[in-house]
Amino acid sequence: MAKTAVVYHSGYGHTRRMAEAVAEGAGAKLVAIDAEGNLPDSGWEILNAADAIIMGSPTYMGNVSWQFKKFADASSKPWFTQQWKDKVFAGFTNSATMNGDKLSTLHYLFTLSMQHSGIWAGTGLMPSNAKAAQRNDVNYVGSFSGAMAQSPSDSSPAEMLPGDLETAKVFGRRVAEVAARFKG
Repeated sequence: MAKTAVVYHSGYGHTRRMAEAVAEGAGAKLVAIDAEGNLPDSGWEILNAADAIIMGSPTYMGNVSWQFKKFADASSKPWFTQQWKDKVFAGFTNSATMNGDKLSTLHYLFTLSMQHSGIWAGTGLMPSNAKAAQRNDVNYVGSFSGAMAQSPSDSSPAEMLPGDLETAKVFGRRVAEVAARFKG
């Protein structure tokens, strides 16, 4: 079994719920980036020991939150020694609108993983895009690059749609399976 870590920032709690679903699917340890953009004391050790790192951030203004960016900048220390080279990476995001430029956030996470010489894993999911599709179907938002969720700006984290959370869970399981294949 591959060791998987989910590192994420959540401003209002929606991305935290998504991170919990991803971690459940992957059997992963959660590492929360705090409101100041810092990791807990054990956070770096968990990431360094992981075979796979799944990154999550809300999409704010078409990109990751500043707190996530602070973490990314701080990851230059393991980058310098290529400590995360050949780890499996993946990403997820949430925003208030159906599109919300979430793909820009996933591209940022992908680029960060490539900077670390990582191996990117997408969703492995077909989109729910037929006429019979329902909003609670898995991968209704239709992403291949990483998991996406949509939470209306006036909704609480408790109101997140079960289909988006199931997508996150299935995505987490896929990343863990990919990492296990690379681990040997």
